[in-house]
Amino acid sequence: MRAMRVFQAGQRVHLVDKKGRHYAFTLKAGDRFQHSGETILHDDLIGQPDGSLARFSETKTMVALMPTLAEYTLKMPRGAQVLYPKDIAIILMWADVYPGARVFEAGVGSAALTLGLLRAVGDRGTVVGYEQRADFASIAMKNIEKFHGPATNLRVRQRDAYDGIGGEPEEAPLAFDRVILDLPEPWRVVPHVPDVLRLGGIYLSFVPTVPQVMQTMDALRQTNAFGMLQTFETFMRPWNIEGRSVRPDLRMIAHSGFITVARRMETGMVSARGQGSVSHVSLSGDACEREEPVQDGG
Repeated sequence: MRAMRVFQAGQRVHLVDKKGRHYAFTLKAGDRFQHSGETILHDDLIGQPDGSLARFSETKTMVALMPTLAEYTLKMPRGAQVLYPKDIAIILMWADVYPGARVFEAGVGSAALTLGLLRAVGDRGTVVGYEQRADFASIAMKNIEKFHGPATNLRVRQRDAYDGIGGEPEEAPLAFDRVILDLPEPWRVVPHVPDVLRLGGIYLSFVPTVPQVMQTMDALRQTNAFGMLQTFETFMRPWNIEGRSVRPDLRMIAHSGFITVARRMETGMVSARGQGSVSHVSLSGDACEREEPVQDGG
């Protein structure tokens, strides 16, 4: 039987009230957490199992939980704006980040995506991240340490990816299986990508506006090194299910950004439009649905 997980000093904890609201803090021996005039000692939580009740008084209780990655990223300290869990989940799937993969990321920001990448590549994989701002890099490393612990397979460089990718042994030519960009101007990085992304590798970038998408797609096509280009956005609409009352939530995270994906190919496989000759993307209806070419049965 697997050992029960218990809270320890230095660990992040979320207290969740009856309305589902999360209150996040880091456990510290001798400290206390206050809410609405009531107090609970951190020592009362340390050593208790995940999912136990946090009793402020006889009438006020919350549930103490070890946060999931999605919950943690929404409540962790921020420098830069973080990607939403709905986007991180799609990015990990469409970039096909797998155990043992070598991934390049820029920019790291507050490390929401970095945490997802570290979990996906596992101990055998590597993540190299570029972050231009030292204050963001510092916040990112603290966020990673609190949730993930020491990450020996992570290298965060204080560099500007617009100036190029390289300079370290793990950033040698064709060093990466995946390149993932969360930058305002990813098209300025695109010309550097073919030198470090292996054939068959996947490029992915996230931007919030249509003009950014257009410039990114143009840059990818101009390299003549990418095919199977596609862009889409993701939506998540929660629903309230309470007895016979079934309706969409009054609030939802709608548009947050556009995800552009491309596959590194030999030049001869890439058409003049920059699309791979294998398939193309339907821009009407479901943007994630690829239309396969019709095969002649004769």
